[in-house]
Amino acid sequence: MNIDLHVHSNASDGKLSAQEIVAEAKARKIGFLSITDHDNIDCQYVAVEEAEKAGIQYITGVELNVTFSNPKYKEGKPFSLDFLGYQFKPDDCALKDKLKLMAKYREERAAKILDNLNAEFQKENIAPLTKEDLRKIEETVEGSLGRPHIADYLVKKGIVASRLEAFNKYLVKCDVPKYPLHLDEASKLVRNAGGKIVLAHPNDSCGTSLLPLTKVPSEQTQIIQDTMLPYIDGVECWHLSHTAETTSHYVAFAKEHGLLMTGGSDCHQKPIIMGTVEVPSWVMEQFKQNF
Repeated sequence: MNIDLHVHSNASDGKLSAQEIVAEAKARKIGFLSITDHDNIDCQYVAVEEAEKAGIQYITGVELNVTFSNPKYKEGKPFSLDFLGYQFKPDDCALKDKLKLMAKYREERAAKILDNLNAEFQKENIAPLTKEDLRKIEETVEGSLGRPHIADYLVKKGIVASRLEAFNKYLVKCDVPKYPLHLDEASKLVRNAGGKIVLAHPNDSCGTSLLPLTKVPSEQTQIIQDTMLPYIDGVECWHLSHTAETTSHYVAFAKEHGLLMTGGSDCHQKPIIMGTVEVPSWVMEQFKQNF
C-alpha cells in the first residue's frame, strides 16, 4: 500500500480537484491519503466523501505558513516555515475564521506584489499590470491566491517563459510578507480543532524549511528541540527533497522525542508524483486510533 500525506489540490496551487486527486490516488494504489492545501480547507468535505467511496483511508489536512524566528540565526529576523495540520475537524469555527482572514490578506498581498512588479516593469518598458489583470488572476483561483497564480499569469501574458523564470526574475524580489501567523497560534488552532500539527519538509532545498538557518540536520533538530517541541506533534520525515540520510536523521529524532512521523510527495500535479515517495506502512498506524 502506498501512502501520501502531502498533496495539493486546485483549492490552493495544485492542478487537480479533490475528486481527481482521489481518483488518481486509487489508480496509484494509495491507501492512505491527505490533501494539504496552503491555508485552505475548502476541499476537505469533498475529499472525505470521495475517499470513502474509493475505499481510501483519508485524514483531513492543511499546510499553514508560519512566521518563525530564532535569535541565534539570521539576527533573529523572521522567515517562513510550513506546518501540516492533520485530523482536525473541518467545521471548527476558529480555524475556519482564521483561514478566511488569511485568504483576505492574500488578496491584499497580491495587489501589493503587482505594484512591486509594475515598478520593475517600468524599468524594462513593460506595460504595467492593472486592476483588470488582478481580476483575471483571481478568476483562475479556486482557493487560496498565491504567487504561483501570478507567475502563471505572467507566463500567459508572455512576460516570462515559465513559472520558474517568473519567480527567479521577478517574484522573489517583488515579494510581500505573508500573513503573520506564529507557531503558538497555529498550534492552538489545529489542536483545538482536534488535530495534530507537524513540521513540514524541514530540510527542503526548494521550499520553506530550516535550510536558510543551517544545512546541518543535527543543528536543524537542535532548533526544533529548543523552540518547537511544546507546539508540534510530529515531523515530516519522508519528502521528495529529503535524502535517505536526512530521513534517517529525522526518524531517529522523532523517535527520541515521541513525535509523529509523516511523509508525502508534496504533489502539485505537474507532473503527477503522488505516491512516489516511499513512506512506511506503519505511518498509518499512528493515526488509526482516530479513524
